Amino acid sequence: MLFTAIVFFCILSILVLVHEFGHFFVARKNGVAVEEFGLGFPPRIFGIKKGETTYSINWIPLGGFCKIKGESEENKVDADSFGSKKIWQRAFILSAGVLMNFVLAAVLLTIGFIVGMPEAINGEDMGSARIKDAKIEIVQILEGSPAGNIGLVPGDAILSIDGQKIEQIAGIQEYIDTKINNPIKITVLREGAELEKEVTPIVLEETGKGGVGIGLLKSGIVSYPWYIAPWKGLEGAVFFTKEIVLAFYDLLKNLIITQKVSVDLSGPVGIAVLTGQVARMGFAYVLQFTALLSLNLAVINFLPFPALDGGRILFLIIEKIRRKPVSQKIENVIHNVGFLLLMCLVVLITYRDIAKFGYGFVGLWNKIVG
Repeated sequence: MLFTAIVFFCILSILVLVHEFGHFFVARKNGVAVEEFGLGFPPRIFGIKKGETTYSINWIPLGGFCKIKGESEENKVDADSFGSKKIWQRAFILSAGVLMNFVLAAVLLTIGFIVGMPEAINGEDMGSARIKDAKIEIVQILEGSPAGNIGLVPGDAILSIDGQKIEQIAGIQEYIDTKINNPIKITVLREGAELEKEVTPIVLEETGKGGVGIGLLKSGIVSYPWYIAPWKGLEGAVFFTKEIVLAFYDLLKNLIITQKVSVDLSGPVGIAVLTGQVARMGFAYVLQFTALLSLNLAVINFLPFPALDGGRILFLIIEKIRRKPVSQKIENVIHNVGFLLLMCLVVLITYRDIAKFGYGFVGLWNKIVG
C-alpha cells in the first residue's frame, strides 16, 4: 500500500507540475512576472528564490500553484503585470495549463504505443502494429442471464470452451449457438487464477440466437513503430478528450435533472485506490491511466466555472464584449464562492469514496502516516 501512495503522489505531482509549468512558461514568454511557483498548497516547507520567482515546496500535496504578478488587484499597472497585458495574451496564459495537460497526455500515449498498450483488436487490420498477449475478455453481463447466474464477471478472460481454445469472438458465438440447452464448460482467467464454470446456453431475446448473456471484446498489447506512435498518441488524446467532454456533459445533465452526483464519480480517495489497482497491472496501464487523468484535469480546468481557468477566461470574454473589465472585487468574490463550492463537492465525493472503499483506504492512509 505504501507503493500505491508513492505512485499516486508521483502521478499527481507530475500532472500539477506540468499544468502549472504551462502557466509559468507562457507568462514568462509574454513578459509577465511569476512571483511564486509552488508544488502543493501552503503552509510552505521551504522555498528558493531565483531571479524574481520563488520556487516552493508546500505541506498539502494535493495540488500546486503558479502565482502570477497582477492576477489580483495589486500591481495591475506594472509593465510586467498580468493585468497590463492584452486580452488575447491573458487568455493564452490562462489556457496554457490545459494545453500542457493535453500535450502531456499525447506524449504519454505516444510512449505507451511504442512500448505497447492495451487496445481493442476486434479483427480489423492493424497495419504495422505488433500485437502480443491477445485475449478475449468479458466486458458486459446481461442482468439475469445464465452467465450472471454462474458468477462470470466483466474482466474475465476466456481461455477455452469445453477444452477448446477459440481465438475469435465470432467462433465463440458460433460454438455457443450450437449448444442451446446443453451445458458447456467455460474456463476463464480472473486475477491470475483459472476458473472453470458450467453454463447452459439459451435463446436470447435480444439476438434470437443461442448465448449465455455476455458481451465480448478481443484486446491485446499493441505497439507501433516510433514514426507512427506520435500520430496514434495524438489521435488517442483527441479521442479520450472527446469522450471525457461527453461524460461531463452527461454528468452535469444528470446533476441538473436528478440533483444527485453520479455514483461513478470519484475524488482523490477513489483515484488513489484506482492508482493502486492500475500500478499492479503494469507500466503501460500506468501510462494510460496518467494520460486519462491529465486529460480529465484539462477538461475540468477549462470548464467555465468560477475559480477554474475556464471561469477566468469567461471573464475575459465578458471584458471583450463590454470593452471594460468586470470589477476586480466582484470577480474575486465570484471566484472565491466558486472555489468554496468546488471544495464542498470534493469533500462530499471524498466522504462517499471513503464509505465506498472502506478499510482499503484506511489501510492505505495508515501506511502513509505511520
